[in-house]
Amino acid sequence: MDLLLKDKVAMVTGGASGIGEAVTRAFAAEGAVAVIAGRKPAQAAPILEDLRARGLRAGFVQVELTDEDQVRAAVAETVGAWGRIDILVNNAGFNDGAGLENGTADFRLSLERNLVQVFAITHHALPYLKASRGTIVNIGSKVADTGQGGTSGYAASKGGMNALTREWALELAPSGVRVNAVIPSETWTPLYGAWLERTTPDPVAALERIGRHIPLGRRLTTSEEIAATVVFLASGRSSHTTGQIVVVDGGYLHLDRMCTAD
Repeated sequence: MDLLLKDKVAMVTGGASGIGEAVTRAFAAEGAVAVIAGRKPAQAAPILEDLRARGLRAGFVQVELTDEDQVRAAVAETVGAWGRIDILVNNAGFNDGAGLENGTADFRLSLERNLVQVFAITHHALPYLKASRGTIVNIGSKVADTGQGGTSGYAASKGGMNALTREWALELAPSGVRVNAVIPSETWTPLYGAWLERTTPDPVAALERIGRHIPLGRRLTTSEEIAATVVFLASGRSSHTTGQIVVVDGGYLHLDRMCTAD
């Protein structure tokens, strides 16, 4: 199926690692221009080199997303290089463990890192998204629905992202801009592996235990499976889909715990 993405310009925050890298590669494979917006040029370089070696188009803009001046400049640089922005994927963010006991300063910082930056880049990209009748895809987290314990800032941020998905979908419908969210639960990335190494005495056993709780295939979701859904929602083939919060997790979040518990 042709996803109608040829020559579209897709800006992916945090697009050089984990789910973001998979999203970047998926857009490029579909003929879009995949623009990584991130802090580390060295991290993006091998991805760009690989994509370009295969005749695909990709770019990089350096930006600290919590610095609004840098965000404004990154959007301008993208438009300057490629002439437009058709797709914005708000992927960047991380579970920083800012819990209730950490205090207000850490909570505010977590909101800046995980939610305010999403608003900022969307605000600055908005004129171009309206001009192209483009799409926004927000990458959320199951934590907004389930909680996790010890991560108030991240949970509040991801809950806010879900709310903004619906708010923006309504606000931007008259402009023809669609807004959706994709929600991973347990998804394998190098960062996930590092977290297991850091927090469990036996990462292999922990990974097996977590997988047993996922009904479909008894395994973690792959980054490529998340990316495939993101790219479809951003594509012309989902032209009448907006305001949706789509969970891609093998049934982990919503299916009966009696069937998934050990």
